[in-house]
Amino acid sequence: MKFDNILSEINGFGKFQIKLVLIQMLSRLSMPCHFLLNNFMAAVPSHHCDISSLDDGGIFRNLTMDQKLAVSIPAERDGSLSSCQMFLQPHYEHLSGSNSTDNTVIAECQTGWVYDNSTFKSTVVTEWDLVCSRKGMSRATATVFFIGVMFGAPLFGFLSDRFGRRPLLLVSYLSSMVFGVISAFSTSYIMFAIMRFFTGMSLAGLSIISIVLNVEWFGIEHRTFSGIIIGLDWTLGNWLLVLIAYLVNEWRMLILAATSPLILSIIAWRWLPESARWLLANGKADAAHHYIMVCAKMNNRAKYMDNITPRALLESAEAETEQKKYTFVDLFRTTNIRKLSICLGIVWYGVAFTYYGICLNITGFGLNPYLTQCIFASIELPMKIGVYFFLEKIGRRPGEVWTLLLTGVCLFTNIFVPLEKWLIRTIVGVLGKAMSEASFTIMYLYTTELFPTVVRQNGLGYTSFLARLGVSISPLVMLLEDAWHLLPAVTYCVVAVGSGLVASLLPETLNARLPEFISDIEKPREKSQRKQEIQLHTYS
Repeated sequence: MKFDNILSEINGFGKFQIKLVLIQMLSRLSMPCHFLLNNFMAAVPSHHCDISSLDDGGIFRNLTMDQKLAVSIPAERDGSLSSCQMFLQPHYEHLSGSNSTDNTVIAECQTGWVYDNSTFKSTVVTEWDLVCSRKGMSRATATVFFIGVMFGAPLFGFLSDRFGRRPLLLVSYLSSMVFGVISAFSTSYIMFAIMRFFTGMSLAGLSIISIVLNVEWFGIEHRTFSGIIIGLDWTLGNWLLVLIAYLVNEWRMLILAATSPLILSIIAWRWLPESARWLLANGKADAAHHYIMVCAKMNNRAKYMDNITPRALLESAEAETEQKKYTFVDLFRTTNIRKLSICLGIVWYGVAFTYYGICLNITGFGLNPYLTQCIFASIELPMKIGVYFFLEKIGRRPGEVWTLLLTGVCLFTNIFVPLEKWLIRTIVGVLGKAMSEASFTIMYLYTTELFPTVVRQNGLGYTSFLARLGVSISPLVMLLEDAWHLLPAVTYCVVAVGSGLVASLLPETLNARLPEFISDIEKPREKSQRKQEIQLHTYS
């Protein structure tokens, strides 16, 4: 007796599943708030050298601020004032329009920087002067966070496959909140970076376990909907981030506000069910029967459980399961799952690398950062509705392939649009963001459907590890613009197109049963024949 058959009988999309989604929404709202927090927490405001050291008590003191800057800061080729250099002595001749560079001594900022606080009261950049020669450290704050996510994904994947989805979610909630709060009170950049690493590691568990728990409780006919609806949490969290960042423009309070949804999720955890699929796969029939009964009663289908006992569930599970513990090695032990794991790893790397390359560069379109982030969040809702109908009618594989290829096309197009045409750049950029978001949404659902139950969390941990590897590198790619200003865009474009082509090698999963064991993947032909025999026997 397959679990999917039981789930169909007790309603694979009822009050029980809606309750599950709503409980998990509380915690998942905090994910985009942290994953995209760098757009505001590490924003780089306009700045110039602190010129107070040039005040000689004479003419300089009587100048207006604009005049002081004119005689103290050299101009760039485009006429703007330098952000990283200053004159060692005031050049009063600049007041008369002379721009002579004879006998001019230019040096790096001597006594720090002055920042424009009109948009952001404080950021980690202004806190520790992460500009000019230290600007790489600003980008590194995102990289360190995602390296934490990268290591946390396989760790939580392994532990949740070993000890269950529910207890590891609580561990993720508690540790994310603790490290998030500590990071807000960091007294040095090193301490801040370490705490962000552990915050990312903790949030990785929330990211991968929550979506698996949802998918494992939804029936086949509603699995697409489950994958899309949990993706809407990201959209809502995106809007929440814009609102919080607009209202809270001090980076320490911003981190605390972004972490606050986890308080409610910890309270609501007591009503969160364990995955009955995982319980059955691990021989815990009594507990599985308990949660299945809870689901049946809540969905008004209790009468269908009259003939289903814990013993029957256990015998059904033992008929196909092997008494062994599964590890990451099992993702590469046999031919088909090895091919599947390699392809999924490559695609996940490309999806995440491209998505965060777009999302963490909201200042590249010439708009207010709050407006850009709001536009990026708003485009997700209609896109995800469209993705739902596409996945239901067409399938996962063509959806993933085409969204990645179209992302590459948008990135390629913007290479040739000059910065002055900010409206066109924004429109193309938003379309690219929409396609990239679609590829991310599809991939989460697609991956949970491809990996068998016994290694599903291990599989998601492995793919999430490679995805976060891509995310960790993605912010640093922007530093390549110092070598060639188009190199970052070209890199993102090539990775998007390449990963889209690899996605074409994956099998389709539309309306297919979730594989329970590795043998379901390795012997699909035998499985198909067995189904046909059962159907023939039923009709005869």
